[in-house]
Amino acid sequence: MRRLFVKMYGLVDCDNCFVSCERVFRPDLEGHPVVVLSNNDGCVISRSREAKDIGIRMGMPYYQMREHYRDKEVTAFSSNYELYGNMSNRIMNILREEAPIVMQYSIDEAFLDLNGMENINIKEWGENLSLKILKCVGMPVSIGIAKTKTLAKIASEFAKKYPGYNKCCYIDTDEKREKAIKVFPIDDVWGIGRKNSVKMEYFGIHTAYDFTLKSKSWVLKNFSITGVRTWFELKGYDCIPLDSLDSKRKSICTSRSFPNMIENFDDIRTHISNFAVRCAEKLRLQHSVAGLVTVFIDTNHLRYDLPQYGNGMSITLHTASNATQTIVKACFSILCDIYKEGYKYKRGGVIVTDICDECAVQTDFADYDADNHRKMHVLTSTIDNINRQNGKDMVVLGSQQYKGKSNDGKNLKFSNAVKRALKSPNYTEPYKFIVKSK
Repeated sequence: MRRLFVKMYGLVDCDNCFVSCERVFRPDLEGHPVVVLSNNDGCVISRSREAKDIGIRMGMPYYQMREHYRDKEVTAFSSNYELYGNMSNRIMNILREEAPIVMQYSIDEAFLDLNGMENINIKEWGENLSLKILKCVGMPVSIGIAKTKTLAKIASEFAKKYPGYNKCCYIDTDEKREKAIKVFPIDDVWGIGRKNSVKMEYFGIHTAYDFTLKSKSWVLKNFSITGVRTWFELKGYDCIPLDSLDSKRKSICTSRSFPNMIENFDDIRTHISNFAVRCAEKLRLQHSVAGLVTVFIDTNHLRYDLPQYGNGMSITLHTASNATQTIVKACFSILCDIYKEGYKYKRGGVIVTDICDECAVQTDFADYDADNHRKMHVLTSTIDNINRQNGKDMVVLGSQQYKGKSNDGKNLKFSNAVKRALKSPNYTEPYKFIVKSK
């Protein structure tokens, strides 16, 4: 008799994604501790297995790591997001070839809807998929397959941790499900979060299995409908639609600490301009527009010897937009109002909210210029295409360029002031040919 097929989901997770990207082009680092640092080379955000084994913690400040592990020969890299994004796209393209439906969840994770694959050996398929990605891209991935997305996430963790699964863990029975969740920590369950895990520890819930022993009414009372969905998923009932994971962001924020404390208005304006440009690019990527723009700046609160100041302000656009020039202009207006002289600023950021689909824009009849809107759309699309084909920031606004001083005292301009002293080359960036006229 033919066995009834139960719909399954897969979760593909890149192992130590950023570190693995670096190792593809540096095979000599296999077996050695490697870490990748956050913006401005601040702290550790990705670790190899060897780095974890010697005790390097996620989020550890880089200066502390250098002191404590000076004799361990740890290799550190600055974040190279251009490289990581390109490698991620290569993996996603392979997944789209192999699976019926793919939903990219993050730069290093994707959910797979395996409906319609009932006539193949799913476990063997997952193992072969992992091997194909390793062979074609050079990146190790772990694959979890189960009846729900939460269980698939748990399965991927087992596939990553235990070599015996051959990079693919398949939870297809209640016996396997219970065995897995009995040893899986509640604070590692997808959707629980740090605050809820502390609360669960208070109630004596230490594993995912402990959570499933509670009644639905108790879970609803203490952890709302989101907790109930997780409770159902852990018990093997699929209740998180795949479409809900692909929802567009309701707000977009680009912010970071400045490499150094700065006082000059023009320098701060340049940082804010770059933040605004990134927000506009993210809006266009998801085909959205924003109606509200917020800018904030702040001093270094850890420098008690310096005067402190921080402020933020929002402005409503007459017509919601994703045009770079429109959002940058709004940010300049806000910055002029919140900036104060006499302070050393350490961080800033831009947030765009009131986001809607670009096809559903409510225009302001008193201010809307259809011809200008069309020209702006053509301009931003052209710039996006040039940057996409020739490399990031090939074409930038004049306000995005940071000013510096060369050794001979002459002014020079450069397009990126984020500290990335240990950044690897952009191995996957297209070659640029420069033609010189005679």
